[in-house]
Amino acid sequence: MAFSTGGGGASRPQINVTPLIDVLLTLIVMFMLVVSMDKQYQEKAQIPQPPDKTNGKAAAQEHTVVIQVVWTAKDQQPLVRINREDVRWEELETRLAQIYLTRAEKVAFVRGDADVDFQYVADVIDLAHHAGVQRIGLLTEDRMVEGE
Repeated sequence: MAFSTGGGGASRPQINVTPLIDVLLTLIVMFMLVVSMDKQYQEKAQIPQPPDKTNGKAAAQEHTVVIQVVWTAKDQQPLVRINREDVRWEELETRLAQIYLTRAEKVAFVRGDADVDFQYVADVIDLAHHAGVQRIGLLTEDRMVEGE
């Protein structure tokens, strides 16, 4: 048996920091949640809505503009359509500018075929922005719009 013969005296109190760290981590998580729920930091998505039954097809078709980038063949430039109307690449910006000249709502939707390089879709988005379109949405394969 070993006995301590030194005169160490009474032991001094020690601070246990583990509960303080737990509280600190809980506060950090809470602040992160509060900031993420702020509307300023949220992404805004705009998708086309199904047509209203009372307005009919004509009203939905004239408001929704869908720009399609259609794959033709390998190593060839894809076709571009605005609401099923074929448009040449050179005329795309001027045609979009004509469409959005009198519109108050400057929203367009772009749909690219699965085989089309994204560079062509990005070019269409860039031309649409130059033509005056303020908001551009991307459509997926399963989403159909009345204007298509």
